[in-house]
Amino acid sequence: MGRFFKQTIHDVNLRGLTVLVRVDYNVPLSATGGIASDLRIRASLPTLRYLLEQRCKIVLMSHLGRPKGADPTYSLRPVARRLAELLGRSVQFVDSCVGDQLRQAVRHMAAGDVLMLENLRFYDEESRDDMVFARAIARAVRPDYFVQDGFAVVHRAHASTHAITLYVPGLAGDLLVHEYTALTAAMSRPARPLVAIIGGVKIADKIALIERLIDKADTILIGGAMANTFLAYRGHRMGHSTVEPDQEQVLAAIYHRAAGKVGDEQVDQFLRLPSDVAVALSPEASGDRHEVSVDGIGEHEMALDIGAQTMAQFASVIASAKTVIWNGPLGYSTNPLFARGSARIAEAIVQNHGVTSIIGGGDTAEFVLRWDGHDGKQFSHISTGGGASLELMSGKKLPGVESLLDAHGLK
Repeated sequence: MGRFFKQTIHDVNLRGLTVLVRVDYNVPLSATGGIASDLRIRASLPTLRYLLEQRCKIVLMSHLGRPKGADPTYSLRPVARRLAELLGRSVQFVDSCVGDQLRQAVRHMAAGDVLMLENLRFYDEESRDDMVFARAIARAVRPDYFVQDGFAVVHRAHASTHAITLYVPGLAGDLLVHEYTALTAAMSRPARPLVAIIGGVKIADKIALIERLIDKADTILIGGAMANTFLAYRGHRMGHSTVEPDQEQVLAAIYHRAAGKVGDEQVDQFLRLPSDVAVALSPEASGDRHEVSVDGIGEHEMALDIGAQTMAQFASVIASAKTVIWNGPLGYSTNPLFARGSARIAEAIVQNHGVTSIIGGGDTAEFVLRWDGHDGKQFSHISTGGGASLELMSGKKLPGVESLLDAHGLK
């Protein structure tokens, strides 16, 4: 693999320097306020351990949730405690992101110390990409370099992803490089056949990805509520199923693009829709699972998962794939009754021992990690970023990456 197109932590002598690191510690919280999964914290460890080897003073910043102002429910203090356990060393915590308290804390740091700032989103200026806020962080910390390692946030131009790089030279951390190269390689240099699995709810969120996959993929399997909208467009009665309105023009363009690639006769083999579905009167239904063909959905029924026939058809396609890209669950996967389709697809991917499997972030990653039970080790790559992975695979530039120092000219 060639050099990453931005400068990384391995391209610069960081020995003994102060580094400000943007991590993504937006971890899921349990009902009691504890950390439900520390996967994102552990994903940052390779970068942090390298910086510790370099005897850096490490100052960490992240957001957590969507607080309205300084809500202690969303404090990063518990995250700092968990990070200390994982690193096996103390992690200091400062309950601010700017000001004299932070300035003094950084001043008293020794080489190899780690300090975490409070939740960036306690400040409205963060999401506004506010220059004054970014400069205040930089003045308090006085870092030699900024390290971007929060892949899940690089699709946003926020103060901690973009504006900060106008005051501190920016480098890429190991997680960012790993995510970026894995996702772009799957799209630009896939081993074939490349099978794409697209689920979730909204076509509008994934138009750019679908269009790019039509150009790149050998087969596209469509499930989830998104499939309902495709099926309705193809003339099926969908009862009370979730169907996205006013998508006729979008879908016509998608089918036109697909036909331009494979011909009208092959479109339905290229863009594969479910042939049967699991239905119920509500997503919260319990009891026995009821499956019908896509022509047999009742007036008051909702399609909530792919059926057994579709599972077998999709699994057969996956069995011969060399690369699989999966973005979006194939059913209402928070209800175990309607998670079977997604589970069968996960199983089919794992059973294909020669496949490179790329799992998009967000709901897909959460489902796969629950299903796998081993931190996703059975898959080639599970992205830590939902929106970021979607935009990157769609071919869009990511502000939090573009703003880092270019690698051009490095020997």
